[in-house]
Amino acid sequence: MIHYQNILCPVDYSNCSMNALAYAAKLAIRDTARLYLIYVKEEHTSDYGGLKFDAELNRTAETDAEIEQKLLGSIPEEIRCCINIETLIRAGTPFEEILKAARNMGTDLIVIGTHGRTGISHMFIGSVAEKVIRNAPCPVLCIRG
Repeated sequence: MIHYQNILCPVDYSNCSMNALAYAAKLAIRDTARLYLIYVKEEHTSDYGGLKFDAELNRTAETDAEIEQKLLGSIPEEIRCCINIETLIRAGTPFEEILKAARNMGTDLIVIGTHGRTGISHMFIGSVAEKVIRNAPCPVLCIRG
């Protein structure tokens, strides 16, 4: 049986990522692995005629401390004490930051949620999970929401 030491789980609070988190937590408990929870603040800027506009102006700004508490709160309190958890908060392009973290943390496994979109919506929206799978330095377990 494979035993993991470092598991990385990207969290964006979607149902898909929460399902992946539940699975990652079970694996971390089973293997007494360190569980890294990563949240990526997506930087969206557009350049129109020399001026840059933030595409998420209406989004409420959360501090890193608030995000960290929210990440830790995503794991039920009764099992939180059984898992060695570290939170990672990054800013940038989600798939790139997830891959950087996986390399830097010596991750054995990435557990990531996927919406399972196909066709036009997949073509326009893209898939963070797909980009992670294609470039990951370790195995990737996709949990479909």
